[in-house]
Amino acid sequence: MEPPTLRKAGSKQEEAFGVQPRRVADLGTVPSLRRSNSSLRKVRRSQNLFGNSEKQESLSSWIPENIKKKECMYFVESSKLSDAGKVVCECGYTRQQHLEEATRPHTWQGKDWDPKKHVQEMPTDAFGDIVFTGLGQKVGKYVRLSQDTPPSVIYHLMTQYWGLDVPNLLISVTGGAKDFNMKPRLKSVFRRGLVKVAQTTGAWIITGGSHTGVMKQVGEAVRDFTLSSSHNEGEVVTVGVATWGTVHNREDLIHPSGGFPAEYVMDEEGQGHLTCLDSNHSHFILVDDGTHGRYGVEIPLRTRLEKFISEQTKERGGVAIKIPIVCVVLEGGPGTLHTIYNAITNGTPCVVVEGSGRVADVIAQVAGLPISEVTISRIQQKLSVFFQEVFETLTESRIAEWTKKIQDIVRRRQLLTIFREGKDGQQDVDVAILQALLKASRSHDHFGHENWDHQLKLAVAWNRVDIARSEIFTDERQWKPSELHPVMTAALISNKPEFVKLFLENGVRLKEFVTWDTLLYLYQNLDPSCLFHSKLQKVLAEEPERPVCAPPAPRVQMHHVAQVLRELLGDFTQPLYPRPRTGDRPRLLLPVPNIKLNVQGVSLRSLYKRSPGHVAFTVDPVRDLLIWAIIQNRRELAEIIWAQSQDCIAAALACSKILKELSKEEEDTDSLEEMLALADEYEHRAIGVFTECHRKDEDRAQKLLTRVSEAWGKTTCLQLALEAKDMKFVSHGGVQAFLTKVWWGQLCVDNGLWRVIVCMLAFPLLYTGLISFRERRLQAGPGLPRVRAFFNAPVVIFHLNILSYFAFLCLFAYVLMVDFQPTPSCCEYLIYFWLFSLVCEELRQLFYDPDEFGLMKMALLYFSDFWNKLDIGAILLFIAGLTCRLIPALLYPGRIILSLDFIMFCLRLMHIFTISKTLGPKIIIVKRMMKDVFFFLFLLAVWVVSFGVAKQAILIHNESRVDWIFRGVVYQSYLTIFGQMPAYIDGVNFSLDQCSPNGTDPYKPKCPESDAVRHEPAFPEWLTVILLCLYLLFTNILLLNLLIAMFNYTFQQVQEHTDQIWKFQRHDLIEEYQGRPPAPPPFILLSHLHLFIKRVVLKIPARRRKQLKSKLEKNEEAALLSWEIYLKESYLQNQQYQQKQRPEQKIQDIGNKVSTMVDLLEMESLKRSGSTEQRLASLEEQVAQTSRALQWVMKALRDGGFGSEEGIPAPGA
Repeated sequence: MEPPTLRKAGSKQEEAFGVQPRRVADLGTVPSLRRSNSSLRKVRRSQNLFGNSEKQESLSSWIPENIKKKECMYFVESSKLSDAGKVVCECGYTRQQHLEEATRPHTWQGKDWDPKKHVQEMPTDAFGDIVFTGLGQKVGKYVRLSQDTPPSVIYHLMTQYWGLDVPNLLISVTGGAKDFNMKPRLKSVFRRGLVKVAQTTGAWIITGGSHTGVMKQVGEAVRDFTLSSSHNEGEVVTVGVATWGTVHNREDLIHPSGGFPAEYVMDEEGQGHLTCLDSNHSHFILVDDGTHGRYGVEIPLRTRLEKFISEQTKERGGVAIKIPIVCVVLEGGPGTLHTIYNAITNGTPCVVVEGSGRVADVIAQVAGLPISEVTISRIQQKLSVFFQEVFETLTESRIAEWTKKIQDIVRRRQLLTIFREGKDGQQDVDVAILQALLKASRSHDHFGHENWDHQLKLAVAWNRVDIARSEIFTDERQWKPSELHPVMTAALISNKPEFVKLFLENGVRLKEFVTWDTLLYLYQNLDPSCLFHSKLQKVLAEEPERPVCAPPAPRVQMHHVAQVLRELLGDFTQPLYPRPRTGDRPRLLLPVPNIKLNVQGVSLRSLYKRSPGHVAFTVDPVRDLLIWAIIQNRRELAEIIWAQSQDCIAAALACSKILKELSKEEEDTDSLEEMLALADEYEHRAIGVFTECHRKDEDRAQKLLTRVSEAWGKTTCLQLALEAKDMKFVSHGGVQAFLTKVWWGQLCVDNGLWRVIVCMLAFPLLYTGLISFRERRLQAGPGLPRVRAFFNAPVVIFHLNILSYFAFLCLFAYVLMVDFQPTPSCCEYLIYFWLFSLVCEELRQLFYDPDEFGLMKMALLYFSDFWNKLDIGAILLFIAGLTCRLIPALLYPGRIILSLDFIMFCLRLMHIFTISKTLGPKIIIVKRMMKDVFFFLFLLAVWVVSFGVAKQAILIHNESRVDWIFRGVVYQSYLTIFGQMPAYIDGVNFSLDQCSPNGTDPYKPKCPESDAVRHEPAFPEWLTVILLCLYLLFTNILLLNLLIAMFNYTFQQVQEHTDQIWKFQRHDLIEEYQGRPPAPPPFILLSHLHLFIKRVVLKIPARRRKQLKSKLEKNEEAALLSWEIYLKESYLQNQQYQQKQRPEQKIQDIGNKVSTMVDLLEMESLKRSGSTEQRLASLEEQVAQTSRALQWVMKALRDGGFGSEEGIPAPGA
């Protein structure tokens, strides 16, 4: 709320025509700033990027150039002496405290001391950080500056160099400069409320800065908040504007190059008529006029500074408001009354705290009276009560002057708010302060809706949803949803979830709110610190330059967002936002980034003015808003928006996928943990809703799993869960029941496995009813459809392939060991034919694309599977072995290669057995332990190589054979771990017959160093024995036990989640065999031939696997989503009920109820005491009136001759 005097006569008209008010970032008009804005921004960035030394250097260079102090340049002896009895100048300083040139003879000698002529400005010598000695390590900021310093320079210093955020509110606290007493409860209420309003709204508190009176009260309020609050709640900005010449021990603050820090000592006992600074203030502006001991010097500068700040406009989230200012009054004397009068005259709302004493209580007592009753006699009566000490010294003219000011103050009731503790429904000072600002804003001549719009923007800027509920969203004003859209945008960008919830409660529909313009504007105002913003900037950097003739468009477009989102969601999804076609005009109707929206001019609603044909462009606007909140890791906002979504299971799983992908690139540990925790939370939400659905109707719940979601890139819930690796969701009983249903095809799941195997071996048994089917027509129908349904079931295909694969391995082993002839035999030709069928199946898996992903995507998906890589490796190795085998000269190497290839084919059995509930988890554990082995081998290699090289160098001299070097260094050292000790190492088994003296025998190692005469070893046996003992100690005892411990840890870790992991990986095998041809190799070639004719010759497109991905009709899909929404609401209600039933929540609720009861009892007590005080005051007034009436009667009787002067009682008796 800015003063009316600051609003020029034509300001409204100017703003209505788009003339922009001055922004906080616009410092081009700031005088005497000697650096450009760009350099200043660089300075501020340097403060964040570099250390304290860079900050100090920047501050030390900028302040002396732009901020001055004042010095007396002419010593004129004063008739008064200092407190110490010394001769002082008219400025108050002693001769020694003046500069040398000030004490020399001047041409001015003999003239009177004139501050305008005899005081000059020079660079300040007191600035930097301030620490109060003995009062903790809290560091504040301070600066000494001239009283003529422009407010713009001070404001620039505070926001750019001191790093203060631009405030949403300015609270100017004024009142008694001397210590005064307040009732303990009133003091507590004032302190709590003042700090609360500053902390919640992001306000600056401005006081006099000294450790006395109202400034001390404010400082102690900040101290109490600091001691009781957590680190995350932030610091309350408390700015003390004091007079430099009245600060005690100010010489401690003088540092020409800056004090970093300056240590200040609070000495209240020795301060005399000076004052100490308050240690609980965070920033000090010390105003200097070149004098000593003169109070009130800072008042004009403080007034100008407050006025300048209130003229600035702060823009956040598309809402721009002029920074409102409010004056809070406690106690006070004549100076305080003058301050209130000036504030009210300038249109600044004032909050007067009743019960604080003196002027505050005088105004509070008469505030509710008509102006005609605020008379000199009544004011005189009040002054006699509240100014008892100085009442006798007040003249009638002084009282008349005060009365006139009080009348003018009371006359502007809309700007005056009286805080009465426990009365008029008031409980906290913070509510009174914000209500005062809103009440004052209603007095301004806004145009209809603009008045309410202005108040709502203030409430959003302050982040006070309680004020909005109680003061704005009332029966007095009915809001249209479209009128709330602008502030809804501001609440989203500013991350104020309570306001978003409030607007939704008051009629805002997200489907109407989220349009192309809105969504684009939201993405253009992403939090710069979020990871998605940097990824989006990378995409923009790769964007080709637009041609000169192309129409201008905003830098960020929705297809850029879609590109990043597809990277996060996965290539299996379609782009959420299409790329505009060439020649399309940009859909953005207004240049949103350039719109400056302010509370007194052009309304934010201009953003939402649409052409008649403009409609929402997206499939699901709620989804768009949910994604926008999730990518910025905004938990509360996303929770509110998710509750509004219709495709809620898919939305929760997509959020989990996005967060997990972002966490992989997040470098900040805290943000990473928050993302993973939020991803886990959304997985639990998906599980919760799906559990409700599965409990109600299994078939419909399974349709939700496989339904193609147009809103999420034409994917399914099941696919999203698999891509996000949401193991808890996939291992849910409902999902597993669905997978089991797919696994058994059209067979009943309760068929025993033995029945299936028997019917596989003797399929005529199918006609006997041994196997039961789910569909009645198959159970009672003819035999051929039953046979087809049986052999198309994935479980049957799987077991047929197992039998086929075992037969292939047996035949392969037989050929390798028994029937490997120079000319291939019939069995060997059969293996080649069998392998060719396996190659054809692998090619079918690679190129079969029913979902139309494209060849590149299918290739990536195919090679992302480890078992496919193993298959390709085994096939290529077989081809290499076959090539060698067909060349007579390479027959034996070919057999070796084929033998090694047999091992790879056997390893493929591990994948087949992953379907087993018994073996599957164990295979998973083995895979995890293999990773541990690779890490262990690195440690083991260090010891093996180091010991092997040292042993070889000590024992053998100049061994030139590479194979024997490898044996001595690696092979023998490795076998030593398992107990096979190397010969000759200790000289006991030394024999020249077992080695080659010159190393010429290829089948014997070279002999160690030995004495040729005595035939004894010459190497130091004691050293090699010590090395061997140390080697065995570290490898056998330390490293092997470390490996066992690693295996044990991996086993325990995996064992806890083995069931989840197995259920998760089970899907891949089921999906593979669900789409596999029914015939096993080598008969599968018939299926491949049939498929080739259909796809290549007849050009029949591939069909999507209906069981894992199905597209529903619109009516059926709408009914299914409505059913899902209904059960989502049921889930949310259950969650709220469970939250209330938690012991911690019950204790908190009981505590809140007890606190409420205590507050009500205290308020009732205060009301009773207040009522008693009012009745006593009324009784005293009636007695006084009666006394005056009796005096008048007595006087009338005496004047009429009745009675005499004797015996008349005195008036005061």
